[in-house]
Amino acid sequence: MNNMDQTKPTYHNFNTISPSAKSLLLMKGNTNIPFARQTAELLQYPEKYTPDFDQKNFDFWTNILHFEERYWSIDQLLADLSIRNILELSSGFSFRGLETTKQKGFYYIDTDLPDVVATKKELITALREEGLTTESNFELLPLNALDEKQFHDTVSHFPKGEIAIVNEGLLMYLDINEKEKLCNIIHNILSERGGCWITADIYVKSTIGNRHLNKDQKRKEFFDQHRIEDNKFESFKAAEEFFNRLGYQIDKEATVQRSSLSSMKYFLQNGTEKQIGKIRKAGKIRNTWRLRIEPE
Repeated sequence: MNNMDQTKPTYHNFNTISPSAKSLLLMKGNTNIPFARQTAELLQYPEKYTPDFDQKNFDFWTNILHFEERYWSIDQLLADLSIRNILELSSGFSFRGLETTKQKGFYYIDTDLPDVVATKKELITALREEGLTTESNFELLPLNALDEKQFHDTVSHFPKGEIAIVNEGLLMYLDINEKEKLCNIIHNILSERGGCWITADIYVKSTIGNRHLNKDQKRKEFFDQHRIEDNKFESFKAAEEFFNRLGYQIDKEATVQRSSLSSMKYFLQNGTEKQIGKIRKAGKIRNTWRLRIEPE
């Protein structure tokens, strides 16, 4: 593996992602994702948050189904690992770390940009006041995943042993050079510590399949601003070749059963046969892969 270019690049202003993370949490409040409902209520306070199960908009439920499946896909690939040191990148208002550390034996570090972390700390404090307890080590730290020194400093908090690095909702904000930068940082970490990288961000370009994810004007503007469509992989084969070139191999691919998802019944109830058929015909637009570095 070649040493990384030490020249400091100019990064995007990723702080603009935060409103999207809040919007996503409010949507996830319509699912059984751990802490989604409670934190949506806290985030909406003093206004009352009520899950919108009477919503008839098919695109609304298609989005929720997509993000619920993405969330559980990471848990599926974590489940058969013996690794207990877990680092989550750009977690937004996901609380996988809290759910994980309700069990004993884990060390979980949850990270995002400082503004998200500040708000998330307040939410966690409120959850603890409502009775939340954890049995394992949990840290919530600010981290720019493209800052190599900060990344290594964060990893140094873990005790000895392999680590699992996980993320959802990050790679589509990175251009090709930034993706390579992140891959190189993670490769160096895994070379030192051992373990794996689970990413739910294997998105591919598909005009039909992606249409339901940027339907309304606000979402379209957000996608355009962050060049999300441009940042997706051309195909799953192209994505695999990209990771292979940077020293990774696919260890396992997630296979979540959609019938088990809490939003599936609303997706089916509110879509016409033609709408549902169109989504199924489009095929997969995203995968979750567990990656390991190739032996030296």
